Amino acid sequence: MIRLPAQVLLNLFIAFLWMFLQDEWKVLTFFSGYLIGMALIFSMRRFFSTVFYAKRLIAVVKLFFIFIKELVLSSILVIRQILRPRINITPGIFRLTTELKGDWEITTLTLLLTLTPGSVVMEVVPEENLCYIHVMDIPESRDAVLHATKSFEKAIMEVTR
Repeated sequence: MIRLPAQVLLNLFIAFLWMFLQDEWKVLTFFSGYLIGMALIFSMRRFFSTVFYAKRLIAVVKLFFIFIKELVLSSILVIRQILRPRINITPGIFRLTTELKGDWEITTLTLLLTLTPGSVVMEVVPEENLCYIHVMDIPESRDAVLHATKSFEKAIMEVTR
């Protein structure tokens, strides 16, 4: 049975083979070979032990765009808090329980939350699927982090499961 990374390598091999057989070293020839390889691998997907890799690739791209959206929203929130005439924030720490399991899923979530402005993951308890998060302003930032967490969890589960 062929696993997910082998599907990607097989597709790249087919694309390079197509490019060499066409005797043209152009990006368009490689891309057309890649699409032909993707169609071949899709037609043989019942022989693979895992799902078709393009499904995971689409899930990764979706996770990337969700991260960009949450990055912009949290940046706007932080800018609004900073540009007030008087900074009136209440920093604090709260506990977040996640549905994710395993080191990869929890690590990905904590990295995405730490990369968004206004929050920092301070501690992770993987046995209990628990994170302690410091936010810049508890009332506003906590709600934004909880909303972002739900979006990230769903997208991460699509990628990893």
